[in-house]
Amino acid sequence: MENQFVWKKQYNIGVDTIDNEHKRLFRILNKLYHFGRQDEKSRWVCQEAVKYFKEHTLQHFANEEAYMASINYTGLETHKRIHKNFRERTLPALEQELEQTNYSEQAINHFFGVCAGWLVGHTLVEDHMIVNGDDVKHWDHLLPEEEQAVMGQTIAGLLHQMFQLNSHIISDCYGGEKFGNEIYSHLIYSSKEKKKWDIFIIFEEQLIGSVIGGVADTKSEAVSVMFTNVAKYAARQLVERAKSQFPFSEQFELEEEHTLTDEQFQKLFQIQSPQFSLLFDTGKGYFAYCMTASHMHWDQRDVSVITENAMGKAINYLNQTHGEITSVSQKKKLLIVDDSDFILNTMRNLLRSEYTVATAKSGLSAIRNIALDRPDLILLDYEMPVCNGSQVLEMIRSEQDFTDIPVIFLTNRVDKETVKKVLTLGPEGYLSKALPPESVKQEIDRFFEKKGCTRINRLYDKS
Repeated sequence: MENQFVWKKQYNIGVDTIDNEHKRLFRILNKLYHFGRQDEKSRWVCQEAVKYFKEHTLQHFANEEAYMASINYTGLETHKRIHKNFRERTLPALEQELEQTNYSEQAINHFFGVCAGWLVGHTLVEDHMIVNGDDVKHWDHLLPEEEQAVMGQTIAGLLHQMFQLNSHIISDCYGGEKFGNEIYSHLIYSSKEKKKWDIFIIFEEQLIGSVIGGVADTKSEAVSVMFTNVAKYAARQLVERAKSQFPFSEQFELEEEHTLTDEQFQKLFQIQSPQFSLLFDTGKGYFAYCMTASHMHWDQRDVSVITENAMGKAINYLNQTHGEITSVSQKKKLLIVDDSDFILNTMRNLLRSEYTVATAKSGLSAIRNIALDRPDLILLDYEMPVCNGSQVLEMIRSEQDFTDIPVIFLTNRVDKETVKKVLTLGPEGYLSKALPPESVKQEIDRFFEKKGCTRINRLYDKS
C-alpha cells in the first residue's frame, strides 16, 4: 500500500469548493498515515487527525449534496446513499477498530487504505458525473438496504461457521478499495437461459493466514500459493451456500473460476453494476463479497489460473522448511473430519493409543490439516453441514498430491440409496457410526493390515 497520496489534475471536477475540500481530505489522510508511525505521539495525534478528517468529510458531504440539489442533479439520491453508507457505517467501524486496537499499525492501514481508496474512487467516478450530468451507472442495480442487511447477516453467519469469526459489515457500497494484501477470486455462474452471475470474493491475506496458522514465512511464494488455494476453496464454499438465498438459484451452475490480480479485479469490477457489494471486518482481517447479474463476456487470457499442483508446491515448501514430521513410534496418522465434538472426542479416545489422531470440524480445516501433516487415512463424515462429505472428498481429490490419500466415509445412514450414493464417490469404503467402538477400531486396524493388497470391505450395520 502506498504511504502518500498526491493530488492529481484528473481528480479535479471543476467546482472549486468541492475540489478544495477533496484536497484538504487528502492532506489529512497523509498526515494520519505519517503520524501513525511515530510511536511516541501516534495515538493522540491520530485521534485528532481522525476527528478532523471526520468533521471535514461530513461537512463536505453536506456541501456536495447542496450543490447537486442546486443544479437539479438526477443522481442526488444515489450520492446520498453512498455518503450515508460511508458516514454511518464505514467511518464508525474504522474508528471502532482504531480504538479497540489502541491505534495499531494494522488498524491505521485499514483506515488509511479504505478512506483514501474510497475518496479516490468516489472522486474519479461519482463526483465527475455531477459536472457531466451523468447518472451513477455503477450503482444502478444495488438492492435496497434491507436486502443488503439480510445478505450481510447470511455471509457473516457463513464466515462464523467456516472460520469461527464474528464479522460485521463495514460497507454495503464497497467500491473495490484496497484494504491490505488481498486475494481475489472471481466465480461466474450461468443458467441455461444464458443469464450470468459474476461474483467477486476478496480475502485479506492475513485473514487466510489466521485460518491456516502455523506458517512461518508468510512472504514465501509457495506459502502465498497455499493461501490462494485456501481462499479459492473458501470462496467456492461461501458462494455455494450464499447463492441459495437468491430466487431460482438452482438454475445457476458454476461455469468458470479464476484468481485475479489486483489490476484485473479493478478492471473487471469497475465495469460491473453490483447488486451486493459488502465489506466486512472479521476481527482477523477484511473480507468483501460482491455479486452482479451480468451478461458480459471478457478475455480469459488476462486471468491468472491456479495450477493443478499448486497445493503440492506449498506442501513441498513446508516440508523443506520444517522437515518431514516422522513419528518415533511409527504410528499411522488418522485425520477424523466431523462437525460433532462428541464424535471427534469418542473417535480420538478410541484410536489415539495406537494411532496419531488429528481432528477437523470442517472441510477447510481438513484441507489445512492435510497440507500441514499428511495423514495415512481420513475418516470423513458424510453428512456435515455447509460442505458435506462428498464436497470435501471432491476438494481433496482435486489436488494432485492428495489423490492417493485413502478416505473412508462415516455415516449415520445405511439404507441402500445412501450406500449407493456413497460408493459412487469412490472412497475406500464406509463405516456406520452405529457400529460398536471396538468394531470401528477393528476395521481400521484391518484396513492398514490389508493396505496394498485389497480395499477395505464395504461395512455397514447389519443389525
